[in-house]
This record gives sequence, C-alpha cells and structure tokens, in this order.
Amino acid sequence: MTKPLTNMQTRDVEALLHPYTNAVMHREVGAHVIERGEGVYVYDDQGRRFIEGMAGLWCCGLGFGDRELIETAQAQLEKLPYYHLFGGRSHEPAIELAEKIKDLAPGMARVFYQSSGSEANETQIKLAWYYNNAMGRPEKKKIISRVKGYHGVSIVSASLTGLPYNHKSFDLPVDRIHHTATPHHWRGAEPGESEADFSARLAREFDEMIEAEGPDTVAAFIAEPVMGAGGVIAPPEGYFEAITPVLAKHDVLCIADEVICGFGRTGEWFGHQRLGMKPNAISMAKQLTGGYVPLSAVAIDAQMAEVIERHTGEVGIFGHGFTYGGHPLGCAVGSAAIDIYRRRDIPARVRALEPEFQRRLRSYADHPLVGEARGIGLLGALELTPGGTAMFDPVGKVGPYLAMRLLEHGVILRAIGDTLAFCPPMTISEDELDQLFAPIERCLDETLHWATREGMMA
Repeated sequence: MTKPLTNMQTRDVEALLHPYTNAVMHREVGAHVIERGEGVYVYDDQGRRFIEGMAGLWCCGLGFGDRELIETAQAQLEKLPYYHLFGGRSHEPAIELAEKIKDLAPGMARVFYQSSGSEANETQIKLAWYYNNAMGRPEKKKIISRVKGYHGVSIVSASLTGLPYNHKSFDLPVDRIHHTATPHHWRGAEPGESEADFSARLAREFDEMIEAEGPDTVAAFIAEPVMGAGGVIAPPEGYFEAITPVLAKHDVLCIADEVICGFGRTGEWFGHQRLGMKPNAISMAKQLTGGYVPLSAVAIDAQMAEVIERHTGEVGIFGHGFTYGGHPLGCAVGSAAIDIYRRRDIPARVRALEPEFQRRLRSYADHPLVGEARGIGLLGALELTPGGTAMFDPVGKVGPYLAMRLLEHGVILRAIGDTLAFCPPMTISEDELDQLFAPIERCLDETLHWATREGMMA
C-alpha cells in the first residue's frame, strides 16, 4: 500500500513538473527529497544517508561540499556576481578558464560558453552550419549522430539524441539529423564477429550512409567517447580509429561530446584522448564545475576558429550567444575545479581505482539477471536481461525495481531502462567503493526473485 505523502512531497507534486519522470506515478509515490551532501554521500529530509553512486547526474566528480569550490563561489559573488561577454566585453574568470581548457585539450583554439550540455551541443550544430556557409558550402548541413547517443533535450540536441523518449510527442527529430548504428559489440555483433571486425563493419556502414546522403550534404558527426545515458556503452576495439578516415575522406567535422567523459572520468582528461577520437570540436559541462554551478563550453580547433571569425567580419556580427554564457560565477568555479583536478591528479586517481571498480562490476557478470557487465574508468553498467541478449517485456520495469531495492540499502544508482548505471564521484575511496558494491548481490537476488514471480524471466 502506498504511503501517504509528506507535507514536502505534497508541496512538490503541486508545484513542480519533474524531468524524466512519469508525473502520474510521481503523484502517487512522491519525491525523494535530498537535503544536503557531504563527500560521496547525500542525506534526505528524513535524515537517511545514501552513497551517491551517480555523482548526482554524472556531475559531482569532486563530491559534495568541497570547501575550495564553495569559497571560490562566495568570493566571486562578492566581487562580480554577474556580467556578460556580449559586444566584446569580458572578465578574467572567463579568460582564465578558457586558457585552462585549451591547455587540457591540445589542438583547441577558441572556447565559447553556455549553461548546459544541451546548449553546448545546440551551439555545435549552429557552428557547423555557420562554418559551412562561411566555406561557401550551403548544402553541407546534415549531422550524423548515433542510435542511443545522448546529446541533450533542446530541439536540435534532442534530435541528435538517439533515444525514443526524447522524440515521442515532441515532433522530433527535425530534418538534417540522421543516426548511424550503436557501437555495442555485445548486442550488435554478428555471430563470431570480433570487436575489430565489428568496428570495421560499422565504419563501412557509416561510409555508405554518407555516400547515400551525398558527401556534399553532410557537415558533422557527433559522438560521446563513451555513451552515457544510452547505457554506458564504451566503443569496441578500433572503433574511432576506423571512423576517423571516413570523416577525413568526406571532409566531415568530428564533434566530441565530453559532457560526461570530460575532466578525468575515463582516466584521461578527456574521453577522446583515451579512445582514439580526433575531434575538431569538443562539448563539455557537468564536471567542468564539479556540478556546483551550471556552465558548459564548446572548444573549436584553429581551422574552425579562423573560418568563423573571418566570416563575422563579412556578415557584420556573430549572432549567437546566451545571457548566462560565461557567467563569472561558473567560470570562477570551473577554473578552481580544474586546479583541484590537477593538484589531486584526478585522472591518475581514476586510473588507480579503475581496476578494482571494474573488477567488482564484472564480478556480477555471471548472475542470472545480468546480461552484460561493462565499463571504463569510473563509469560502468549492469545490463539486465531475462537471458542472453534478450530484452524484458515490457522494457523498463526490472531496472527501476533494482534501483529501488538499492535505495532501501542506502545506495543511489540510476536505472536507464533495464540497465543500472554507475558513475561515483572520482574522489571515492576504496572503503567507499566497498560500501557502494556491498548490497548489489543481495539486491540482484531480490530482483531476480521478483522478476521470476512476475513471469518476466526466460
């Protein structure tokens, strides 16, 4: 029987529309109200403590309550609480952060700020179109994304996103956006096909897609180094190495969506550096400020920067920008976050923790409910199936049930359909890793029992 809602939960359902939430069900069960955070833990309004195994929403790489970030924010608010970058105005936090981003991402020449990952990827597409207009190629405007890719929820970025819920009832995707195959070897490979052969086949299919669309009409390819909200899918061996020559052959820009993978999450500063991707432009957000302040950024290479800047002289003005793009608070906190990542050598810390994190994750691979255990760096997933690569019918009931069981044991993880995602703060200790994984086996067993009782197992 459903518990009556608390006063806070009643206020919530009468005041808020929640993202990625079934509003009808939410009205019945109520919100889980989080009150404060400390380190890798958050506490709800009932005083219960939870280990935050998703770093919030892939964001809080430095955990909760970092004093240096908080004090940086306080100092910046006292000095310059708001200013903008329109019409040639600037401020030191924006300049300093851009310099640090360029230093971490060799080959990038200019940085352009927004407030969210969606806005960053919306900007990427506008820049690709602007760039090709400046190059005298007005027909070269199509963008190729991937099925299960996640790039945001604004009109164009949601069109780039290759997930059904981002399109249903929103009249999406819009024209000019196309999707190629998901690079998921476990689910997509043909019998006996190696990872390298699978990658080569996807590259051939990608080449054929561009040829069919017309190379003179395809502007850019956008990809996450590791697919996040699509299920934490790392590319198979040789994938980006096979894709890169196809992009070069057809003069197609490569956009790396580093919103989740950036700033150490994979054991390198950026995921593309670990996974062999060669981008012309990079999107970043989330861990850019440790999740403490909304801020995103797009970095572009020298070729794009030179063409775009020259074209502004021809058209008279660069007619794109956001009121809060380059907000001094976000830039100051972002700059401090990068200093902390460097001082603590967070990428090296991730590399040191990765073997144990991935070992623990893969220890569940033989559980009857787990189809695949996968991950890289401090990213991971358990994909739940009724057997083999089959999918549950209906999809999206078993994963949330497991997540709720884990919540009862003090662990917050995210169910993406029937895949359980892991993305703990990069400051997590080995003892805290033990706490994160301690209830997994028991909750898998409980979920298996429930799914069997419900007739959902093969």
